[in-house]
Amino acid sequence: MALKSAAAIKAASRPKTAAPKKKQPQAHETSQSIAAQTEAFMKAGGKIDEIRSGVSGQQSLAGPKQITLGGKA
Repeated sequence: MALKSAAAIKAASRPKTAAPKKKQPQAHETSQSIAAQTEAFMKAGGKIDEIRSGVSGQQSLAGPKQITLGGKA
């Protein structure tokens, strides 16, 4: 039976690391291309609705977050 070196034992006991994640492709939108798309949308009869600051379009499925303490309803 051959003895393993300390380095071989240490290398064998190391956990394997996951492959690095691939980088996301860079965004190619610019202010100019967004402005051109907006202009084309408006010319095609599109309408832009202005929404007040702080208003969300997402519907809450969780329900109210208030709790009742002490059994009072």
